[in-house]
Amino acid sequence: MKILLSINPEHVENILQGTKRFEFRKVKCKNDVKMILIYSTSPVMKVVAEVEVKGIIENDPELLWEVTSEFAGISKNFFDKYYQGKNLAIAYELGEINIFKKPKSLEDFGINFAPQSFVYIN
Repeated sequence: MKILLSINPEHVENILQGTKRFEFRKVKCKNDVKMILIYSTSPVMKVVAEVEVKGIIENDPELLWEVTSEFAGISKNFFDKYYQGKNLAIAYELGEINIFKKPKSLEDFGINFAPQSFVYIN
């Protein structure tokens, strides 16, 4: 199963450079996810790559940070603000990346607007 995630261009760049090897979310997909399509939000507004999902980690935010901090690609302050008041944190462990030579539009995947969280792709 593939999902498409909307990700801030700064974080996209860190993923593509390999300094961010985890994508953090507040909600886990119900289906088993093997690939993530990366939609870089404004000003890029294109699907720029797809990345393998090596695993999904669910844990208390503090424990998740201990496991992911070396390759989180974000600061502890940013992480803490994102999960403020939450008891559960999700991290998709990212693997092999396929950067598209020509970025694609959402319409190429039958999507009319960027998802707030994620959308399943067939």
